[in-house]
Amino acid sequence: MERLIKLYISWSGKQPAHVEKMAGAGSNRQYYRLTGPDEKTVVGVNGTSRDENRAFIYLDRHFTEKGLPVPRVLAVAKDEMSYLQTDLGDRSLFDAIKGGRMAAGRYNLNEKQLLERTIQELPKFQIHGAADLDWSYCYPQPAFDEDSVLFDLNYFKYCFLKPTDLDFHELKLEANFRRLAKDLTSEPGESFLYRDFQARNVMLDAEGNPYFIDFQGGRKGPFYYDLASFLWQASAKYPFKLRRDLLAVYYESLKQYIEVPSVRHFAERLSLFVLFRQMQVLGAYGFRGYFEHKQHFIDSIPPAIQNLRDILTLNEEVLPYPYLRDMLRRLTEMPQFTPKEEPKQRTDGFRTTDRDVYEAHPQDGPATYSKYDGKGPLVVTVYSFSYHKGIPEDPSGNGGGYVFDCRSTHNPGRYEPYKKLTGLDEPVIRFLEDDGEILTFLDNVYALADKHVERYMQRGFTHLMFCFGCTGGQHRSVYSAQHLAEHIHKKFGVEVRIVHREQDIRQTLEAK
Repeated sequence: MERLIKLYISWSGKQPAHVEKMAGAGSNRQYYRLTGPDEKTVVGVNGTSRDENRAFIYLDRHFTEKGLPVPRVLAVAKDEMSYLQTDLGDRSLFDAIKGGRMAAGRYNLNEKQLLERTIQELPKFQIHGAADLDWSYCYPQPAFDEDSVLFDLNYFKYCFLKPTDLDFHELKLEANFRRLAKDLTSEPGESFLYRDFQARNVMLDAEGNPYFIDFQGGRKGPFYYDLASFLWQASAKYPFKLRRDLLAVYYESLKQYIEVPSVRHFAERLSLFVLFRQMQVLGAYGFRGYFEHKQHFIDSIPPAIQNLRDILTLNEEVLPYPYLRDMLRRLTEMPQFTPKEEPKQRTDGFRTTDRDVYEAHPQDGPATYSKYDGKGPLVVTVYSFSYHKGIPEDPSGNGGGYVFDCRSTHNPGRYEPYKKLTGLDEPVIRFLEDDGEILTFLDNVYALADKHVERYMQRGFTHLMFCFGCTGGQHRSVYSAQHLAEHIHKKFGVEVRIVHREQDIRQTLEAK
């Protein structure tokens, strides 16, 4: 820490007001947050390898020149064992999508959007970032080749496979390892291979824009590796549908930079790298968990084993390694890796989720005051209700507005875990969004509502009413009313009053 303080003083000319050690991850690098007298912060890094530090510093400066979203190196010690970089805060993508992991892979729309923005940015980093890069700076080697593949496969064998006491034939396994290494390197890889691209290594700014960190182990290689690393991150628990959607986003983004392979070829090549990546991370989990006794790596082993089970369902044409497949299958069937039935977590009682207040669209401007009666700006009221208790009355005296029937969509109230909850509760939100029917329903509502609100503002009207009804006025109607209200507030900046009639909940989103 002392050398970082000296470096900070040399860089800023001031003594830091506060120094705080930051939580580490999988490496032995030490991170500190240094706060200056002006309360501005930077991050100080103490490395254990000069060559590794040189790799990061060179790559960071190269990526910064390319305009890529990375922290900026501010100062480097003479011995190159320490350096200062810009502080990207404490909010990682991994933390931002925690709710989806805790909900067994039911990611909400906001979480999915963060993942999409990240995966969309990756090809630019891989392809544009590789241009004019001096690969000789890469550590510990400049390129992804057969030797590096075999190193990782043996890492898996000695740090994970052998500690399990699984019986296997060394020579047969080695022969399949060599065949896999040859297949993985059969196509030239000219992109920047991040190598440890995962949600923990992505930081988010206040607007949710991704910034990439910890790329010091990168090298020249195929772009498939990073995709496999990100989408099959063991602890993330991305469901099949989400993986498929994110793959499509990545594939479309990649088209902007290179001529992409066919979808079939892309999928088959990716499958090889998914298999390889699972073995590579299990080697790392074994070393960090079994030998260094770091619990978080131990906890990551079961989901990694499950990923392995999933990839082994592919046919032999895609994964033509008979002995390796058989050995991995036996590994996943070992008693210590047998999936445990755990009771599903749920929320009892009423609990709303945290929501950001949306900013108005700048082109829409403020709410327009009435041109006719001077009573003031447009106010939108959005109701949820139960059809059994009738459609809400319009207190404005205008006779009402739109009424939308939500009863055609899948009803969470039919299932015991959700009966005590409402459409404001996170488990219900995840149920509805994962099912998807309510999203299609609201897309059509939004299109109609937007035109109506816009026209009301142009004509100077002061009140507009939307109502959403369902059987009990508890789940679907509450979700729909809340989301339309927030949508209108975000886009137009008008005052929106929310009334969940049957839940006796009222909320006002103030005009911008």
